[in-house]
Amino acid sequence: MKALFIHNLYKTYRNGVQALVDVSLAVEEGDFFALLGPNGAGKSTLIGIVCSLVNKTSGSVEVFGHSIDTELETAKAFIGVVPQETNFNQFESAFNIVVNQAGFYGMPRRQAMKQAQRYLEIMELWDKRDQISRSLSGGMKRRLMIARAMVHDPRLLILDEPTAGVDIEIRRSMWKFIRRINDEGTTIILTTHYLEEAESLCKKVAIIDRGRIVENTSVKELLATLDIETFVLDLRTPLDTLPELDGYEVTRVDATTLEAVLPKSRSLNGLFGALAASGIEVLSMRNKSNRLENVFLRLVDRS
Repeated sequence: MKALFIHNLYKTYRNGVQALVDVSLAVEEGDFFALLGPNGAGKSTLIGIVCSLVNKTSGSVEVFGHSIDTELETAKAFIGVVPQETNFNQFESAFNIVVNQAGFYGMPRRQAMKQAQRYLEIMELWDKRDQISRSLSGGMKRRLMIARAMVHDPRLLILDEPTAGVDIEIRRSMWKFIRRINDEGTTIILTTHYLEEAESLCKKVAIIDRGRIVENTSVKELLATLDIETFVLDLRTPLDTLPELDGYEVTRVDATTLEAVLPKSRSLNGLFGALAASGIEVLSMRNKSNRLENVFLRLVDRS
């Protein structure tokens, strides 16, 4: 079953701005889907329409087979949303924020309290349950918003820049939780400006630019379109001069660092063999830049 099905969706604002132009998109149940695009591309408008916060101009949207035009309440019950900005009462406790959210879905208070405890514990906020939300750190507020979105066990979780402004440690813990609930069957749609996040987490990706879908495929297939990759190599011993390596474009960054540009036709094993033959031992290797970022920039520039 499709968790989300969007067909020929248009949105034109009163000032004449076309935010969405003939957008069609399908997200399968259980998928981990990235929706990427530059600022102003239409991501927030698209999410707003799915969540009934923005009125569409034309087209259709279904959530697990339920149209937002004729079965809005049923469709909304399947969705949990983590918006970009904090939008809870800053003077309520973390516990009450999550419990009250469950009440909007008709959950009995006793069950709501159990669910609130469950997700506050998962998000490592249970010891902050009675703390006024305005006193929480930025990272804690982001985690509180995820707990609130999950309290009714939605089948579709929409995460709009969920790790914006949080430190690396918190981001990694949030990744762990998000992977876990996806493995348990929750369909996830993620928008993010951290493209390494999308590459690490997501299976499918759609790129939107100027209101149009310019790419919609798997992350693996999208990365396969890269013609070249640039790798940074850390060496065991300092290198005064770089020997010629036939067929490989390698430059010296400093005494213990090299950069190698590889076309898809050449293998890393061949590069390592050429380096070893010249007495150069590589300790570690990393991509110079995020691979998905390279594809993203190419597609957006082209559109």
